[in-house]
Amino acid sequence: MNKILYILLDGVGDRPDPRLNYITPLDAAHTPRLDSLARKGISGLVYPVGKNISPESDIAVFHMLGYEFKEGYAGRGVIEAIGAGTHFENGDLALRANFATIDKEKAILDRRAGRDLSNEEAKILAEAINKNVKLSYPKTSFEFLSTISHRAILVIKAKGVALSANISNSDPAYLRLQGVGVAKEVGGVLRLAKVRALDDRRETRLSADLVNEFTERSIEILRKHPVNLSREKDGKKPANAILMRDAGNSLPKLQRLDKKYGLNFACLLDMPVERGIARLTGMVEIEAGGINDYGIKAGKVTKLFQKYDCIYVHIKGSDEPGHDGDSIRKKKVIEDIDSRFFKDLIECISLNEVIVAVSADHSTPCQIKSHSADPVPLLISGGNILGNGTCRFTEKEASRGSLGTLKGAQVLPLIVSLARK
Repeated sequence: MNKILYILLDGVGDRPDPRLNYITPLDAAHTPRLDSLARKGISGLVYPVGKNISPESDIAVFHMLGYEFKEGYAGRGVIEAIGAGTHFENGDLALRANFATIDKEKAILDRRAGRDLSNEEAKILAEAINKNVKLSYPKTSFEFLSTISHRAILVIKAKGVALSANISNSDPAYLRLQGVGVAKEVGGVLRLAKVRALDDRRETRLSADLVNEFTERSIEILRKHPVNLSREKDGKKPANAILMRDAGNSLPKLQRLDKKYGLNFACLLDMPVERGIARLTGMVEIEAGGINDYGIKAGKVTKLFQKYDCIYVHIKGSDEPGHDGDSIRKKKVIEDIDSRFFKDLIECISLNEVIVAVSADHSTPCQIKSHSADPVPLLISGGNILGNGTCRFTEKEASRGSLGTLKGAQVLPLIVSLARK
């Protein structure tokens, strides 16, 4: 059986952009290594979760690993809480959080506080919130943990009460549908939303009240904190509010990947959500430098094949330019990934022995600055696979591929079956 290298390029899919002469960043990028894999392999398109769904990374990655959640999803808050190492138990309430910038009328000026909040600044602000915010409901406690840059996790515990996750988001850019976070294509002014109970149970009303109280009291602390006063003095956006979304209150029960496919899995990861997915699916977590250390990641892969059957790599860099609406930078990031990750990789592995699959968790079109429901390209190369005539790794070329259009949950089972031929 061939070894498997499965790579998801976060948010790499896009739409034709006027700044790139009406082609996508993948089309515009010079990617000789990815294109070489495409010419030797088979291609197609993938809806990571399903048609008309603009997924967040967590649910998309689970589907791209072959999981489906027909009876509801735990919520990204739980996945990130596990990945961040917080103490979470069934009945606790976990939410994904962002430090954001709002004005006096609570209009959102930046959902990510300028995207330049340092880890140290975020840690100091989180410590101030944990020390100074007090919730009024008896025997209630919380842990607010900053993770990377503007990202954070909130876990609320109420002694003797199993809190409910059936609440709306305070982050207006995302909807929550059966526990799944879905990005909205939004325009105009967004405002910090009040969290609503989505049923009339006492536990649900309490959950909404606790999140709203935490939000209001946090704003009071953040508005006058020295870190934010200093940021404003330096011309930066203050991190003066917390946006929350994707509540969850129970641990998901998943079959481990090694049991599911009969293979042992390792993963290279950077973000808390990826750590959570790895821990819940039984993948071995491997550190491989920072987000943009593509050469280090490629070097790790070649060594890991001595021990593992399948290596999953999630590369984050291509997503952020999409959220920033910067198609020129997205093109350059894609070229950087091709020249530093794929170049080193192709030079060190044998495609006769390794199946290489490349796709994405979702599209992040620069024109809308958020995730979209557009399908993403997929290529599978190596082993006994014969090329199907596509010559590049792009959305347009993938639409011509022999694989047609797949659902995300079909992708890894297909890769494993090809590796076994």
